[in-house]
Amino acid sequence: MPAKKIAIYALTSRGLAVGTRLAAKLPGTLYASKSLEPDDAMPFESLTHLVSATFNTFDGHVFVAAAGIVVRCIAPHLQSKETDPAVVCMDQNGRYAISLLSGHLGGANELADRCARIMGGLPVITTATDTAGVLSIDTLADAKGLVIGNIEKVKNVNMALLEGHTVQLYDPEDWLGLAWDTSFEVAGPDGWNSHRPGIWVSWHADSPEGALSLHPRVLHLGIGCRRDVTAYEILDHVHEVFRRNGFAMESIASVGSVEAKRNEAGLLEAASELGAEPVFYSTAQLAAIDAPTPSDRVQEHMGVPSVAEASALLAAHGGELIVTKEKTSTVTLAVALTSRA
Repeated sequence: MPAKKIAIYALTSRGLAVGTRLAAKLPGTLYASKSLEPDDAMPFESLTHLVSATFNTFDGHVFVAAAGIVVRCIAPHLQSKETDPAVVCMDQNGRYAISLLSGHLGGANELADRCARIMGGLPVITTATDTAGVLSIDTLADAKGLVIGNIEKVKNVNMALLEGHTVQLYDPEDWLGLAWDTSFEVAGPDGWNSHRPGIWVSWHADSPEGALSLHPRVLHLGIGCRRDVTAYEILDHVHEVFRRNGFAMESIASVGSVEAKRNEAGLLEAASELGAEPVFYSTAQLAAIDAPTPSDRVQEHMGVPSVAEASALLAAHGGELIVTKEKTSTVTLAVALTSRA
């Protein structure tokens, strides 16, 4: 996972001293008011204008400034707890680091703690689960690499945990590691109560009504395609295959193909839309895989007996091919499942 990009803002000379220490340790990009004539920071004239440009380009923001100023600057850019970056507010003496926005999913609670440790100050965390010493399910899901399918259901589960209620849990492969936790009641499809809060962990799109759905990234797509294929053609085929098989789109982990397709614009765009980093394999790597349905035509055009199935199997690192190649006139798709470690 790439390191998170952090922006740090200083408005006063004392704040600049704090910001400089933070930027060196986090590390981060330091911005300082032009009036301070900063040597080792990027100068700005208007914090409001600067934040308009930086808010969605950084994973986290640390403002060494008054909370009121920060709130007014970030307010026009807020979208949802699922996508907003972390925002931390720190006083110019470095005594307090306040987790202001996206404490859990955005990581502001962790960022506030890091800032406080750097300055020898105190983190100020106000999220209910943290102040009560209760597990936050959105933080845990993120730490375990699970994708939240319906973010609006997180509050139901967290509230139930805060109030000491037992939460239903369907997680047959124990992705969350909660099988031992008495706050959760292991449940299956037959005994599920849709009127009670619950968590459903699956790479299928089979979550019961009312449950918080979490999806492990375990499905690897192998794709072969014609030259100049459009992203629409690829995505349409992927959605159709996933619909027929009942797979969760959120569980897509990677999109793989042959090295010759590295610059295929439609394939790259489709991978981006699916939120998956594309991976490309050499013909030697693909030829070494014993694909179940090799093709003489693919061998003739690409120099290997299989692209889609072989790519999916390579990406799954010894996993199982759960969809053998399915073709349209321009796209071939196979899906492999990563074995649970």
